Amino acid sequence: MDETRDQRAMRASDADREQVADVLRQAASDGRLSLSELEERIEALYAAKTYADFEPVVRDLPGDLPLPPSAAIVRRASAAAAPSSSTSPSARVGGVASARSAKVVFSGIQRRGDWVVPQHYSIKAVLGGADLDLREASLEAAEVEINIKAVFGGVNIVVPPDIRVQVDGDGVFGAFNDDTSGAGRPDPGAPLVRVTGKAVFGGVNVQRKPVGH
Repeated sequence: MDETRDQRAMRASDADREQVADVLRQAASDGRLSLSELEERIEALYAAKTYADFEPVVRDLPGDLPLPPSAAIVRRASAAAAPSSSTSPSARVGGVASARSAKVVFSGIQRRGDWVVPQHYSIKAVLGGADLDLREASLEAAEVEINIKAVFGGVNIVVPPDIRVQVDGDGVFGAFNDDTSGAGRPDPGAPLVRVTGKAVFGGVNVQRKPVGH
C-alpha cells in the first residue's frame, strides 16, 4: 500500500489539530473564510480522527498557506487520487519543503521523484553539479524561485508540461539556457517556476519533458 495513503489513515494528535486550526484562523484573517465558515471548520477539525478527516477543511485553501506536514500529506494524497492530478495546477501546489538550500562543492546532488520545491530555493554549485527533476514534485507555492550560483559547475532542471517557467539568470563566461519553449504551452494560470542567479564559467539548463521520458 502507498505510504502516503497509509499516513492519511493515521490517527491525528491534538497538536496536529491545533496546527491546522491556526491555518484556518489565518485564512479567516485574510478574508478567505467567514466567521461562520471558520466556526464550522473548527468544529469539524476537532471532530476529526485521522489525517484524512482534515482534507475537507483545507481542500479549497490556497497552496501558499503554511500547512503543517499532517495537512500537507492529505493535500498531496488527495491530489494524487484525483483523475486530473497530473495536469491540475492546484494538485501541483502544496506541501512543506524539507530543505531550502543546497551547496555542492566538487560533488553532485540529485532531486527527483516525490519532493517539495521550496518557495525560495537557493543552490550553489562550485566545481560540481545539480540535477533537479520537478516532474513528480510539488511546489510549496503557486510561484517558486530557484536561485542558482554556478561557478565552474552546472545545474540541470527538468520541468513537466503543466508548469510555467521563467528563466532570468546572468552568465559570465557561462549561460542560462531555456529549452522549454518548443515543448508545449502550459495553461496561463499554471504554477510558475522562476530560475534566477548567475553562472560564472558554468551553465544552467532548463528543459521540459513529460513524465516517463
